[in-house]
Amino acid sequence: MAPLRDCKAWQDAGLVLSTASNEACKLFDAVLTQYATWANDESLGGIEACLSKLKAADPNFTMGHVIANGLELIGTGNSVRLNKELDSAMRTMMMLSKSQPLTEREKLHVSALDMFASGRLPKACDLWEQILQSHPTDLLALKFSQDTYFYLGYHIQMRDSVARVYPFWTPDIPLSSYVKGYYSFGLVETNLFDRAEEVAREALAVSKTDAWSAHTIAHVHEMKAELKKGLEFMKETETNWKNSDVLACHNYWHWALYFIEKGEYEAALTIYDNHIAPRCLSSGSMLDIIDNSSMLYRLHLEGVKLGDRWKNILQLTKKHSRDHILLFNDVHILMSSLGAKDHKTTDELLTTLQELAKAPCEDHELSLAPSLGLPLCQAFVEFENGNCDKAVDLLYPIRYQLIQIGGSNAQRDVFSQLLIHAALNSKSQAKQNLARCLLRERDVMRPNSPMTERLIRKAIAVHSMA
Repeated sequence: MAPLRDCKAWQDAGLVLSTASNEACKLFDAVLTQYATWANDESLGGIEACLSKLKAADPNFTMGHVIANGLELIGTGNSVRLNKELDSAMRTMMMLSKSQPLTEREKLHVSALDMFASGRLPKACDLWEQILQSHPTDLLALKFSQDTYFYLGYHIQMRDSVARVYPFWTPDIPLSSYVKGYYSFGLVETNLFDRAEEVAREALAVSKTDAWSAHTIAHVHEMKAELKKGLEFMKETETNWKNSDVLACHNYWHWALYFIEKGEYEAALTIYDNHIAPRCLSSGSMLDIIDNSSMLYRLHLEGVKLGDRWKNILQLTKKHSRDHILLFNDVHILMSSLGAKDHKTTDELLTTLQELAKAPCEDHELSLAPSLGLPLCQAFVEFENGNCDKAVDLLYPIRYQLIQIGGSNAQRDVFSQLLIHAALNSKSQAKQNLARCLLRERDVMRPNSPMTERLIRKAIAVHSMA
């Protein structure tokens, strides 16, 4: 790893930091490195420890506050509406930024975070892009915008944002191979599978522990239903990415998806019990919670008995049922309350979301609740209550808009699976016919998918009984 950069090194890189403390500059680099590489690095002391040392090294270092608050906000488990401490930390950052001479770039960082905190995510991205136009190697602006585009479902922007700065990231710049990894993911999400795999493999050739680039290749095999290749890749590379504590749970989730696709449910549950559930229990992170709920729900759609697993995940999700930070989080929290048959939590989630959605606000996510979030949540509820026709009526009209609630194509596939299952189990001939149409569409997109074949066989059986 390159040595951590002091004041002069940041200045030489064209990314001046307004602090006289070399220690603060190095700790800022340590935090940024761990955020960019998706791992708490013990040799650097871990993100939390580095953040507290960073604050101590220079309490008035505005960019120190920017990276600390940004990580809180962009971790998606937090918002200033819910967290008084975070709200106060944001106010401190705003005050500091007004009381000292900052560079134009630093001022834009402060404004972008202010926009993000008030729920104006697209506007925050515009400001990060403004930074990148004049400072293409500002990794913090790049990574914050990447994550935010992901939450917005802006996949083309996610790809093109990196493409615009890509030529500036020469191999001599610290972490340049990770930028390849970000680019590869934008490529896979815009269905440029071969190029995505090529770029991800270039990144892995530089750093084999790059868990995000490994994750891109997992997506490529998932989207093409290349199960043998996917399973071999995960097995061969496991030791390289399993210590990336931020992404390991998610990569295991991808591994388990191949088994669900194949109909090998016991193998999927083994990965769940050994790797996904324990990591989620210890981290409590929203990304891990989403993986847990999503995986169990897919198995539930396949008719797999899950025992107490829903109750265990509900212990983590229950306290977030009123948060409503991202609609994508909400629907995964809902899966767990439906799975555990906790009607109180289900009602609480829906009624509090309805209330928040009524008030006019600048919050991008809440503005999508009436047209997308609520019908999607309601479709899950109707399906669980056996009202398959109603579930299809809610889900089918919004299927092409669901990209706006964020997540990856692989993550949102659970909504497509729900729609197919609801249509298949519907009493209506027209909806059963729709199910067959959706399966033909799926078959063209993912040839040789065993899951599609299973569902087509079910559709034929339903048809012959009708």
